[in-house]
Amino acid sequence: MSDNHLTAPAGAQNSPHKPAKPIVRHVTLEDVTSSLKLGILDFVKTPVIGLTFGAFFMIGGILVTLLSFWVDMSYISYPLACGFLLLGPFAALGLYEASRQLQSGQTPRMGGLFTLMWEQRRGEIAWMAFVVIFIQFLWMFKVHLLLALFLGMKGYGTFMQFVQTVFETPDGLLFLFAGHIVGAFFALLLFAVSVVSFPMLLDTEVDFVTAMITSFKVVTGSPVVMVGWGLLITAILMASMIPAFVGLLVTLPVLGHTTWHLYKRVVTFKE
Repeated sequence: MSDNHLTAPAGAQNSPHKPAKPIVRHVTLEDVTSSLKLGILDFVKTPVIGLTFGAFFMIGGILVTLLSFWVDMSYISYPLACGFLLLGPFAALGLYEASRQLQSGQTPRMGGLFTLMWEQRRGEIAWMAFVVIFIQFLWMFKVHLLLALFLGMKGYGTFMQFVQTVFETPDGLLFLFAGHIVGAFFALLLFAVSVVSFPMLLDTEVDFVTAMITSFKVVTGSPVVMVGWGLLITAILMASMIPAFVGLLVTLPVLGHTTWHLYKRVVTFKE
């Protein structure tokens, strides 16, 4: 299927015309693999842009981890770093726009991408970003709640003491299991409502609720492929975090570009 559907251009939020109705089609494995190939090509074409956005996440991940140690809460460094990555769909706006411009034969400029992101601060994308941040707050709240329930919020002298408690005590193992189950729920929820909503809001004139509903339909309409894609994204990001988040320099921009192309393949619009 062609990757060039007819949609309103970026910035169409100011258009006086009636917004088109989004139509979601079934997602196939070929859609995902083709989008991934295009995402890699976009990164190769604009490496400076990709590495810049990747560096933002690498530095951000390092800072939030150091912050948890600085406030003597090293035990939340792992969930805090994971929660920080939940902001990816919003921060990848510049990558979506770069792919959109490449697809239309234009040459993306770094300054223009940051300007576009700044201009979205009062639009529907800002409301969508609020939803993402709210889910992240819920993510961190559940971490504190589970700590209180299973480990009693006791203090830990070092990070290694916390790790030993988690892996060598029954309560710690229960905390680890429950934390990942609840965390997976929040991650799946966020993935479902945001996987195509941000590129959709950037690309055409819709409200953020419609974008979330459309994104949810994409996932529920093709659950096996989309959940599989979500799990692959999770695995890639987790692996990228291991060497001091350095892997995010490449993996995050590639995934951002890929998301744009996947959106263009599975969502069309009808006047």
